[in-house]
Amino acid sequence: MALIVNKGEERPNSIPSTIHTLNATPETVHWGYFDPDISPVLTVKSGDLIQAEAITHHAGDAPELMMDEAVTRIFNEIPEEDRNPGVHIMTGPIFVEDAKPGDMLEVRYLQMTPRCNYGSNLAANWGHLYEEFGEKERVTIYQLDPNANTAQALYAYDFPGKYMTPGTVTHCDKCDQEPALPGVRVPARPHLGTAGVAPDVAGRTSSIPPGLHGGNIDNWRIGAGAVMYYPVAVDGALFSIGDPHVSQGDGELSGTAIEASLDVLFQIVLRKDFEFPSPLLETPNYWIVHGFNEDLNLAMKGASLDMLGLLTDHIDLSRDDAYSLMSVAADFGVTQVVDGTQGIHVRIPRGIFPERGTVKDVE
Repeated sequence: MALIVNKGEERPNSIPSTIHTLNATPETVHWGYFDPDISPVLTVKSGDLIQAEAITHHAGDAPELMMDEAVTRIFNEIPEEDRNPGVHIMTGPIFVEDAKPGDMLEVRYLQMTPRCNYGSNLAANWGHLYEEFGEKERVTIYQLDPNANTAQALYAYDFPGKYMTPGTVTHCDKCDQEPALPGVRVPARPHLGTAGVAPDVAGRTSSIPPGLHGGNIDNWRIGAGAVMYYPVAVDGALFSIGDPHVSQGDGELSGTAIEASLDVLFQIVLRKDFEFPSPLLETPNYWIVHGFNEDLNLAMKGASLDMLGLLTDHIDLSRDDAYSLMSVAADFGVTQVVDGTQGIHVRIPRGIFPERGTVKDVE
């Protein structure tokens, strides 16, 4: 895999020295926020591997299918008043030794395995077409077929009232279940909707909006085989994961993806050899840059400028050449429109560039 390094420097050694296990428990998760002052639940060195559990806050949409004993304990023992200001169950934070502000955290996502073969999609009150659907909220429960790597709707029901409390548990023996999407199969693509480092902001930062720290980016490409680069803002980085999905389309139109808990294997490598201003995604075929703003036009502008910086600072193109290339070879897309701060992503194919000193091929 080719990884960005500075001006021909060799990429730092990332041979794993230790494999850690991080189970999700009431003691190892924080619900709804990032916080630079929260105590870390795990300390790692650069190159270490972590096997961690990411739990969906929508497990209560079908508790008999999506909640086991450990998940039930999290829902029961973390009080509702401590689930704020966001909604996601975040596993961590993980303290990375020697990580300092200005460094980059390279997170290699290696495996993402569903915890159970069920997930939930909520057409929510924050969905893009909520008013057009008469302000109705509806849950669709999907069943995964791991052999075919697809998901199929199992049943759907109208949510009673308004979905406001993170971790709401609905007992569907008391609601009307209806068939949904007969014969339709959705490709499964497990990924993390939310992951990132602690921002350098006092107190709790909501897990709902994405930002320079990462957060709720909701890009379905952040799955197994992808590498994310997060700008470190505080000592130790304080990295957390959450909001696991098994499938999502660009836009996340109804407000959620197929929300389902995942077991995630990843490697953390501390990078002091390059900088980038925003979360940068590397897949086997693309570099992907993200832009965020309440105004989608300004999110587009931010993504454009950061991609321009990638091409000039790390690929050594001139600004004029980079601008032309972005127009003819880069693909822009709407990541999501439902997290308050909206997201744009832009991808550029890695294979179009000749081999240069700014990119090294490593095993």
